[in-house]
Amino acid sequence: MAKSKQITVKIEKFSFPNIGVGRNAESGEKVQVKRALPGQVVDVRVKKGKGQLLGVIERAASEVEPLCPNTDRCGGCTFQTLPYEDELVIKRDMVLELFDKEKIALPMTREHIEAHPAPNVYEYRNKMEFSFGDECKDGPIAIGLRGPGSHYEVCDGAFCNICHPDFNKIVAATRDFFRESGASFYHKMRRVGHLRHLVVRRGEYTGEILVNLVTTTGFAADGFADALLALPLEGQIRGILHTFNESVADVVRADQVEVLYGEASFYDECLGLRFKIYPFSFFQTNTMGAEELYKTVREFAKGEETAAGDVFDLYCGTGTIAQILSESAARVFGIEIVESAVQAAKENAELNRIDNCEFIQGEVSKDTLEPLMARGVRPDVIVIDPPRDGIHPKSIMPIIEFGAKKVVYVSCKPTSLVRDLAAFLENGYRITNFRIHDMFARSYHVECVALMSRKESDIRL
Repeated sequence: MAKSKQITVKIEKFSFPNIGVGRNAESGEKVQVKRALPGQVVDVRVKKGKGQLLGVIERAASEVEPLCPNTDRCGGCTFQTLPYEDELVIKRDMVLELFDKEKIALPMTREHIEAHPAPNVYEYRNKMEFSFGDECKDGPIAIGLRGPGSHYEVCDGAFCNICHPDFNKIVAATRDFFRESGASFYHKMRRVGHLRHLVVRRGEYTGEILVNLVTTTGFAADGFADALLALPLEGQIRGILHTFNESVADVVRADQVEVLYGEASFYDECLGLRFKIYPFSFFQTNTMGAEELYKTVREFAKGEETAAGDVFDLYCGTGTIAQILSESAARVFGIEIVESAVQAAKENAELNRIDNCEFIQGEVSKDTLEPLMARGVRPDVIVIDPPRDGIHPKSIMPIIEFGAKKVVYVSCKPTSLVRDLAAFLENGYRITNFRIHDMFARSYHVECVALMSRKESDIRL
């Protein structure tokens, strides 16, 4: 069995996901170190080329003092100590490295590709999922974000600077309320305790707030809603929910939902459209960043044409992209597996008085797509915005077989993107435009949009 050893590593570059790559200062061997930044000299425990970060010996020349007191402990942000300009360069380079590795050519040179900056670097998240735990073993109950490799310890969420200050006030009030009540957090190994998560969502344009307390079944949250309603918030609480979850997995899931106050939904806007959002609805976590992303999707889908023709919006969620494209499309067909999301999409289309969108519940698969083909539907444009793991391998060929002139692929995980793009390129498509959007400032996550067009000889007649 290989033994671990402690070494010093100078980090040379950053690779997806969240990996600093450097070399052993003595032997020169390549070492990967999670959460280490280019230019840093770090103390590492290494085994088989993979290093565990023990500490930073020397900061990178450009590093600055972080605004967040939990930067070294919290697993949420990677780039709090870097100037934002450096973060954008790192994100561009880590994406392009994946394309180079898979030998996928882009239609522009490296010098013409940049990571488009987020409209706001701080206070941009419209949704945060906090965990209950403690900040040290057997310490008082805390609520916040878990650090790397931590199961129960959390970093106090009342100081988070990538969400609106209203979030921090709600977190602090929740922590204080349950400390005073003597409630305990849920220990998933021992199956004891009650408090699991707190999910807070806030409309960027409306200021409406939805709070969701997640506990084990049977826990009474008497007085919790009153404590939050007394807070001096900039926004307005629209609803406070109590979700019961008996799952062993450390995920937010609803076995039952009780409304403690107000409504079980809230509203926000995106590119002039209004959306009703439910507690488990997918809605981009950076509203203003999403507007920039969707402008790119709209531009790629329409191009120089006066209309985009018939459009498929695959993995459509609550139909945000479908409705944004509806103005320039003849018809839009949205496909989504989650039934509640499809219902929300229909509600939102009605809310926005859009009548050329049809939303279909089902997997993005041959079984769902073939009935559309049987109806004579032939999309001119297909927009794909899949989950992080990308398109299921069985779904790629049914999508390709529609022969759409354009495919716009939106991805929040570049490794999934390059894998799926390869299949399209092998079957008659070429990449004709590409953009990187920073939707998640201070973290290593990034969004990419690739436009693929049919090669002239393969265009369906």
